[in-house]
Amino acid sequence: MNVNGQTLNAIAAGLKKVYNDTFNQTESYYKKVAMVVPSTNSQETYAWLSKFPRMQKWIGDKVIHKLSKQGYSIVNNDFEVTVEVKRNDIEDDNIGQYNNMSQQAGWSAAQLPDELVAELINKGHENTCYDGKAFFSTQHPVTVKDKETKVSNLLNKALSAASAEAAKASYGTARTLMRSYKDESGRSLKVKPNLLIVGTDLEDTARTLLTADKLENGDQNIYKGTAELLVIDDIATGEWYLEDTTMPVKALIVQERKKPVFVSQTDMNAPDVFMRAAYKFGAEARYGAGYGFWQLMLKGYA
Repeated sequence: MNVNGQTLNAIAAGLKKVYNDTFNQTESYYKKVAMVVPSTNSQETYAWLSKFPRMQKWIGDKVIHKLSKQGYSIVNNDFEVTVEVKRNDIEDDNIGQYNNMSQQAGWSAAQLPDELVAELINKGHENTCYDGKAFFSTQHPVTVKDKETKVSNLLNKALSAASAEAAKASYGTARTLMRSYKDESGRSLKVKPNLLIVGTDLEDTARTLLTADKLENGDQNIYKGTAELLVIDDIATGEWYLEDTTMPVKALIVQERKKPVFVSQTDMNAPDVFMRAAYKFGAEARYGAGYGFWQLMLKGYA
């Protein structure tokens, strides 16, 4: 096969189609657990996270919710996946093998936001959120009616479906704690935990809690149907999470500066072509990831 502009354009179009088909067919979960925010800058500042604004009775002057002076910022990072195509393979009409690589590139690009979300979850016990505390902490400062208290979204309990008592001590306690969160006026935030997130080690336990009529010892299961189950392979052993995904805002933020796009380098006069007889195809993206309201997600661990 002759290597010319027309040939290279045809190869690029073919690899792009394979990439796009795989990208569009790959399942992802990040939109279920994270708030996707469009971005137009190198980073975005979320000053509004210091408040959880709610409608209230209008008596006298309106209560003005002001933006925080020190906003929480999320920086966008560059991501890429690149496939190198040798000129000899083009000349020898041996392009079929690159379809698999292009498929893998499409799959990886579609999985990127999921991986960002999993990293946020796994590092939530050390990465800080808008209040300066670790996202999962026992020391979140909350002022209710001018009195500051420390509120927790971290529970030192192993997830269990062994008995009614064990289920209540873990999953039940987490639900009760999240539903007890209040705003600065002392009103309930109306948190409704509806998603249980676990790794593969706790999948059977979580599935029993959410779908079985009876618990492991035969006790009646009062938690059946109380949440949806999401199993994330990357979640650390022994850790589990409860999240409210019913609100417009969410506990996690995926910041989208540039969705993954297929790119190619097919200039026959490019340095890599002269020095290494190679053309390049792949994908580029720009994303940031960070934390929203800690009140909407709780971590449990053994």
